[in-house]
Amino acid sequence: MADSSSTSNQVETTLTTILYVRRSAAAVDFYTRAFGATPLERVDNEDGSVLAHLAVGKGDFWVSEESPVHQNFSPESLGGSTMHMVLIVDDPHAVFDQAVAAGASSICPVRDEEYGWRIGRVLDPFGHHWEIGKVLSEG
Repeated sequence: MADSSSTSNQVETTLTTILYVRRSAAAVDFYTRAFGATPLERVDNEDGSVLAHLAVGKGDFWVSEESPVHQNFSPESLGGSTMHMVLIVDDPHAVFDQAVAAGASSICPVRDEEYGWRIGRVLDPFGHHWEIGKVLSEG
């Protein structure tokens, strides 16, 4: 007899984020070029806006058009961002350069920090900050 308490329908607990932007279709294109993001899901709306679920490596995030009526504001509307994305990669210099070539602005170049990280920061064209780095090996 089959066990009715099967876990096959249970969802693994995860945490992700939604980046609210203006020009969401352009943002999806930028994240694809800058970070090699792969679209997992995409809904194109009649008004040209997009809701997209993207993956970069083992991480994922969503991109959506801002919606002030729902209090979902882009950094452009707020005059700054309330969070930073941290992208951990094998070659921070290469990903940093790729992001800048795709249209990001350099905030702080990649450098070795005294707290054990090689890290730099870019500002994407939609107002979100991305720290790009890796933990330096010990020893």
